[in-house]
Amino acid sequence: MNMIQRFLKPAAQSFFLFGPRGTGKSVWARHTFRDALVLDFLDPEIFRSYSAYPERLREAVLAAGKKDILIDEIQKVPQVLSVIHALIEEKRGLRFIMTGSSSRKIKKTGADLMAGRALNVQLHPFMAAELGKAFSLEKALETGMLPLVWFAGEPQQTLKSYHALYVKEEVQAEALVRSIPAFTRFLEAVSFSHGSVLSVSAVARECEAERKTVEGYLKILEDLLLSFQVGVFSKRAKRRLVAHPKFYLFDAGVFRSLRPKGPLDRPEEIGGLALEGLVAQHLRAWVSCRGRDNGLYYWRTQKGVEVDFVVYGEDGICAVEVKNSAKVQPEHLKGLRAFAEDYPEARCLLLYRGTQRLLKDNVLCLPCEEFLRGLHPAKLIGALQA
Repeated sequence: MNMIQRFLKPAAQSFFLFGPRGTGKSVWARHTFRDALVLDFLDPEIFRSYSAYPERLREAVLAAGKKDILIDEIQKVPQVLSVIHALIEEKRGLRFIMTGSSSRKIKKTGADLMAGRALNVQLHPFMAAELGKAFSLEKALETGMLPLVWFAGEPQQTLKSYHALYVKEEVQAEALVRSIPAFTRFLEAVSFSHGSVLSVSAVARECEAERKTVEGYLKILEDLLLSFQVGVFSKRAKRRLVAHPKFYLFDAGVFRSLRPKGPLDRPEEIGGLALEGLVAQHLRAWVSCRGRDNGLYYWRTQKGVEVDFVVYGEDGICAVEVKNSAKVQPEHLKGLRAFAEDYPEARCLLLYRGTQRLLKDNVLCLPCEEFLRGLHPAKLIGALQA
């Protein structure tokens, strides 16, 4: 894999580095902490050794005499967390870098022991600005931004096998569900909720499963970092708003690979959802890498007036609407105009598939590719025209 400089900055203290498989956690960690003691729990011999005798970690750390200890796939042997906790408490100046593609086992086995002693950091798929000139919007919409896929010789084939790998190595191996075929049907069904208000009942009907079962499946997706939800922005609400969150798969390419396609599925509809998801994952990564108190939301009234994304926090308030259209139509600005009436201090952006910057009704209309290329944790969203 080519080494791309990521926006992620190493923490000064011990930290968990979470991220879905294929985001480049190990590559980044080994490049950043080149002199660290490395323990890879995906290695069968190391896995067996530390599973049988977690206290072996203390012996290995003290014998190595290094300050940085990199543990890959920490969730495979969560029993070592108590040893790590004890070593940190001894104030030896050690820094543990613990990567993982699932937080499920860690939550179950007492990660609360690490509260305040180890930060939680997340590595997302690539941002366009990290790729620089290598970024292509068309490629990103087709194959997503996972480093594993981006640099693959056959990205489409890699995508097809990606969720199969998760089902086999995470879901099946850990016995997280009773029926793998049922979970596979759920994955297809939930792909229709990408970019939409989440209806658990509708997903349950689609995959012919009980509501409680689907709720459990959704929790598994979240724990495996394969999906996220965007809540409703309701600060100082002046209108009646909907209450349910919107659902997104974590990467546009993974969404495309899961979404069934047939004669009733319009390409422009799937393309529009992929575009919205691509913007969502970029905004989410910006919030994470920015390192300030910001959150990602959406805004929708009970009458159906909507803004796709609202970024709110220490850096102010910015409303973002995404349109898979080469031209800006007057109706595209309806949600942003309504939002600006309620929040006149907001910066309002409309992203579209055209090539020109436009200013309409105090809304800055930006080509989507230009916006994504310029989205950088060192910059404010909505100040890209500066």
